[in-house]
Amino acid sequence: MTDEEVMKDDPRYPTGPFRSVGRKLTPAEREALIDAIAAHPDRMRAAVAGLGDAQLDTPYRDGGWTVRQVAHHVVDSHLNAYIRFKLAVTEEMPRIVTYEQAVWAELPDGKTAPVEGSLRILDALHARWVSFLRALPPEAFARTLDHPEMGRMTVDALLEHYGWHGPHHEAHVTKLREREGW
Repeated sequence: MTDEEVMKDDPRYPTGPFRSVGRKLTPAEREALIDAIAAHPDRMRAAVAGLGDAQLDTPYRDGGWTVRQVAHHVVDSHLNAYIRFKLAVTEEMPRIVTYEQAVWAELPDGKTAPVEGSLRILDALHARWVSFLRALPPEAFARTLDHPEMGRMTVDALLEHYGWHGPHHEAHVTKLREREGW
């Protein structure tokens, strides 16, 4: 069995593990990834629609975050991402800072806050982020930043990652809903 086949049934990777194309993206590839970022707020809102507190506090897998934590994590991650994109296009290979996402998910707001606040942030953040991305000239996607864990990354590589990230977490919720019959 290949790694890809094993991952197919792994609830950690409901859309498959992240895979970079490892090259400069085409304009069509960029547009598709930006479209995924644009669609994410509505898709995440639909994924959690109608869920009560008990469902929101259900882990999407054994040992995983709850649906509530996933919804809040996406905001934490995408706020950081937006800043990373801006740094990459305005500074010469800035060294970005990472954050302890698992620790953030355990903070009181990540574990107990209503998801509506995060959904509203996603709406506004993604509107601004997509506007920014669609206005970038093609050469901006070759700009780089220094990630402490992943090394030198281009804006194209960041776009690939975040175009995957939203649907990845949407699927955590939708696959749980399918399994539970919600």
